[in-house]
Amino acid sequence: MKILIIEDEKSVADNLKMGLEQHKFTTDVAYSGQDGYRLIEDYSYDIIILDLMLPDMAGEDLCRKLRQEKVQSFILMLTAKKQLGNIVEGLNCGADDYLTKPFEFSELIARIRALLRRTSKNKENILYASNIKIDLGSEQVFVGEKEIKLTKKEFMILEYLLRYKGQLVSRNQILEHAWDRNVDIFTNIVDTHIKNLRRKLGKSGRFIKTIYGSGYRILDDERINN
Repeated sequence: MKILIIEDEKSVADNLKMGLEQHKFTTDVAYSGQDGYRLIEDYSYDIIILDLMLPDMAGEDLCRKLRQEKVQSFILMLTAKKQLGNIVEGLNCGADDYLTKPFEFSELIARIRALLRRTSKNKENILYASNIKIDLGSEQVFVGEKEIKLTKKEFMILEYLLRYKGQLVSRNQILEHAWDRNVDIFTNIVDTHIKNLRRKLGKSGRFIKTIYGSGYRILDDERINN
């Protein structure tokens, strides 16, 4: 999943980015509202973490603008303002959730996971296809009862495929969600990671189907011959 952090305090933003990437989220950072808005115009994000007090515009104004332009990303606001009125204003302008500073990083992760569950038919922290299972809470991958160790990128690719189980996802979609905006779009890095992922999944790697010229699809075993 891909997250954009819009936060003007560089140390805060960089620490958030580092922590989120340790939890296998692809993360971009903008240090101003205008820079964040430009990134949102060019890239798709699952969640936008938006600080209310930006140097060039109010976070509420940016949030309202994004909703007026039909941006569908979840917006999680960060604020040092603890007054109820400020929180209500943030939610009324289109934010999906908020956190007041300072906060525990574990709470941020829990709120991100809760937002992502809103888009999934599976409201638990489990994604699966056939005997392949990801526990998002513990960040573990299993084939049957056996735990499989994946790299961060392999985990992110598998999670993305499982979230869109049965659907075609293109190489560019995988690049956009598992790598930051600096990735070379002409690289074959996705194919290399898919190859390694299949190898680690063993016989279950066959459930990741290549759609030549288009991308990949992960299937349940009952659909393997369809």
